[in-house]
Amino acid sequence: MQAIKDTPDHLPAPLEIPEKLKQRLYPCVLEFFSNYDFHRVNIREISKRTGVSSGTIYKYFRSKEDLIFTILDEHIAQISIMISNHITGMADIKEIFRKIFWVTMDFYDHNPGVAITAFITVPMRTWMQEGSYKRKDDLSILRQHVNLARKKGEIDPNISFRQFIDAYYMLCYRYIHNWYYAGMKYKLTEKIDDYFQLFLKIMMPVPEES
Repeated sequence: MQAIKDTPDHLPAPLEIPEKLKQRLYPCVLEFFSNYDFHRVNIREISKRTGVSSGTIYKYFRSKEDLIFTILDEHIAQISIMISNHITGMADIKEIFRKIFWVTMDFYDHNPGVAITAFITVPMRTWMQEGSYKRKDDLSILRQHVNLARKKGEIDPNISFRQFIDAYYMLCYRYIHNWYYAGMKYKLTEKIDDYFQLFLKIMMPVPEES
């Protein structure tokens, strides 16, 4: 495939995307972006592969960037919902932390195209220019657990929730990079412990000097 610039600046705001179109388009787009360099993928090739006309694609998405970031946003948003569902009712903060990592990596095990596209293929500078880069997921339940753990001294009270999230994403990035570099020869859920233990060390209270 040769890169073709997508510049439909004249198009109106995207409409609500029909589910049938998502089912036809999304898997193919993720396959493209997880197997080819970001700049080699274009709307023409996506149209050819899916049978969805370029006009139809541009009816709902302003560009290939808008298309892939919409797909990533919809998929990744599922993770926070799944985390909230899994940790509701849990009390042990270490088990909560472990569950967060397990749910995240289990999701990416079942959606490797999302993991590769989001963490490997997509240029961060390009994504940062999109509104979807700044996630607005509902993390209220997780925030409640973290704040309670801080008050109880189970984690370092000096660590803010923002720092908690930053550490989580930082380790997710490193974890997935290593998995991809190793040829994806194992499931992400199989090697959580090393990263989970490092996360615990970051979060745990600093021992007082005697």
